[in-house]
Amino acid sequence: MPKTERIGVTSHRVLNFIDDGFIKIENAFSTHLAEQCRDELWADIGLSPHEPESWTQPVIRVGSKTSPPFIEAANTPILHEAYDQLAGDRRWIAPNALGTFPVRFPSPESPGDDGWHVDMSFGFDNPDFMQWRVNVKSSGRALLMLFLFSGVGPEDAPTKIRKGSHATIARELLPYGDAGATLEQISANGYASTEDCDVELAIGAAGTVYLCHPFLVHAAQPHRGKRPRFMAQPPLLPTGEFDPALPPSPVQIAIRRACGLTL
Repeated sequence: MPKTERIGVTSHRVLNFIDDGFIKIENAFSTHLAEQCRDELWADIGLSPHEPESWTQPVIRVGSKTSPPFIEAANTPILHEAYDQLAGDRRWIAPNALGTFPVRFPSPESPGDDGWHVDMSFGFDNPDFMQWRVNVKSSGRALLMLFLFSGVGPEDAPTKIRKGSHATIARELLPYGDAGATLEQISANGYASTEDCDVELAIGAAGTVYLCHPFLVHAAQPHRGKRPRFMAQPPLLPTGEFDPALPPSPVQIAIRRACGLTL
């Protein structure tokens, strides 16, 4: 097991990550940074937090943000430690942007994007997103991350997470080898194989970050609260392919255990 007794994540929580597919880090970045980022996002979408009558859409998406508050939020010492502990010491690229941002508003309407899914990791040059791919080595993605820039309660459209679903997806990806499966292939059964997983809601105060295994099955949901929800869902990018000469990271340990492979 990688060395884990540092400021980011205890060894017990690393084991939770391997078993459950995610951990929650509170106070990963400051509420002041969260407020600065929200102010920028309000300006980007041309709406006001003081004019709820103008919130007429259930979701508005903002792309990648590269301004200093967002970069600082993604690169705090506690997060760098956690990236090391989960993805492997310096086997990741420090984020130089954050995004995308699905800004969700209270609405009786369906957002239209609330299906269960796994995020793809490569093949993005294909214009048909159903042909984007993911493989059992998780080429192109070290972690899935959920950054909460506003407080998120149970009614505020928190992301739904199927605990332990990453192990099922790892086993399903194994036969596809390095070429991986397309989104069309991996989602053909609607992720029915993970229906029995317990569901966790990604709730927390502004400044909370969920660090997730790349294969974790998750879903958006409608907003039934009162205040808009601001969240980013970027990948943590790896520095390269899996190197068998290095000790396996917790991300890799989870995959290998799920597939019944020797560590």
